[in-house]
Amino acid sequence: MSRGDVLVRELEYHEKLYSGFAQSHFARPAVRALRRHMVARIRMLTEIGAGSRVLSLGCGIGDTELLLAPHVAEVVGVDLSPAAVRQARADAKRLGIANASFEQGTEASGRYDAVIAIFFLHHLPDEALEELPERVKALLLPGGVFYSLDPSNRRLSGAVGRRLIPGLMKRYQTPDERELEPEPTRQLFQGAGFEARVEIYDFGSSPLAGLLPGWGWGYRAARLVDDWLLKAPALRRRGSNFEIVARCPGADARSGEHPNGVTSVP
Repeated sequence: MSRGDVLVRELEYHEKLYSGFAQSHFARPAVRALRRHMVARIRMLTEIGAGSRVLSLGCGIGDTELLLAPHVAEVVGVDLSPAAVRQARADAKRLGIANASFEQGTEASGRYDAVIAIFFLHHLPDEALEELPERVKALLLPGGVFYSLDPSNRRLSGAVGRRLIPGLMKRYQTPDERELEPEPTRQLFQGAGFEARVEIYDFGSSPLAGLLPGWGWGYRAARLVDDWLLKAPALRRRGSNFEIVARCPGADARSGEHPNGVTSVP
């Protein structure tokens, strides 16, 4: 299976997804609450602030990025799908958010305090995933941080969903995406010179938001349960989604002045 074939299938799937369904689905109460929680989590784990420049890989229609933009200096989103980028730009203009820009493609340039990738890594072919840490390192300033969120192949919710609602599960998956093993994914970044760790994001709250997007209070209740369950080490390994937090060696991104004169403010 070539990388080009995967890109073609991913583009075809996402052009359909962003032709109306994603826009209405992502605007529902539970999904909006999930995205706000993600933004708070990203800010906490990366320690980015008002002076930070952030690059988002696989930004989709920019719903997370536009929530993040008021808290940082600049957000740049990159996505394969032209339909997604058109929607992200239109929403930024409608909301009057001037510090968020969106580009269509598979490449990014510049230097950033943080690079984020929300439900992106698990769409990459193995070869591209193995190459990503070095590509990310070239985009980060000294002390900069990478953050990703992806489904775990140890997830209890996935095993239950495949058994009880396999058709519905497939509706939200592309032909090439898969669940990832947390520790080997962390090791890819560790091997590229990052200080990398794995965190577990949730158990049932984000799957619930996807399956019942209109149930806002249900998501919030599930999130409270997740926060309680995450305190139990024995349960954490069966969490639904895992995070990679990987920091480049160099100046402290929280307060140090970077080579281009940009200063991060917490």
